Amino acid sequence: MRRNPSSHREPAIAGKVAIDDTRLELTHGIGDNRPMAGKAKSRQQKTGLYHARESRRMSRTELVKRSGVSKQQLSRLENGLIRLRLDHLKPFANPLGYSPEQILLWGKYPGTSAAQIQDEALGASEHVPELASRSDAEATHSKLRRRKEGRHVERIKAEDWAFPASFVTNRLQASAMNLLVIEAEGDAMTPTITSGDKVIVDTGRKTPSPDGLYAIRDSFENVIVRRLQLLRAAQSGRVKIISDNPKHAAEEVALGELEIVGKALCCLKFL
Repeated sequence: MRRNPSSHREPAIAGKVAIDDTRLELTHGIGDNRPMAGKAKSRQQKTGLYHARESRRMSRTELVKRSGVSKQQLSRLENGLIRLRLDHLKPFANPLGYSPEQILLWGKYPGTSAAQIQDEALGASEHVPELASRSDAEATHSKLRRRKEGRHVERIKAEDWAFPASFVTNRLQASAMNLLVIEAEGDAMTPTITSGDKVIVDTGRKTPSPDGLYAIRDSFENVIVRRLQLLRAAQSGRVKIISDNPKHAAEEVALGELEIVGKALCCLKFL
């Protein structure tokens, strides 16, 4: 595009024009017959922080929760609106499993090339803690870890379970940080779940809808698995607690009186 010629000179005009998402920086002199100079800025390149999060298949919401950094700040850092420094990246190192140096120099630093990320993804695993059973809590008290869950302090076994990341994401459709393994005790859920079976629970799902198997806390503060049925016809919300073993009677409680730990997703049986 050329400027119409003029016999007199006017002051130079500088302007910025937004076209779609690309900004054009325009500077031209009215008395100049050369083509108008136009320089297009390329789209913002995603930073290593974005690629590190994507390689872990982690949502922004989850990373915000794990790192303590606001979603707005995370967005600015990922989109290059803030020049990355190592101190910016320290809060993300543990949640993502990459050092600040790896995130800063993504693609160039060892362990961050496309081929290495693909190889790692094929064998990636998610670690899930297991709640100590009553017998474990009594026998190996000193070896157990602690985990705060609401007003309760749970006893967690020293070793975690490791599940393929694809299994957690695709089959369980859950976030690993919300998962907990518990060991079934007693015969109340026989034949569906027998004593000694391991049950994977999603602690992020605490509403008994739809009806199904949920981990709840009993009157003795133990975590147990039962079948819950929300009695929608009742005037006030009530829940029926059902044992699959017909020898155990069902009971009804007000929804507000029931503490739900999470929804049971999967049962691991030893043959």
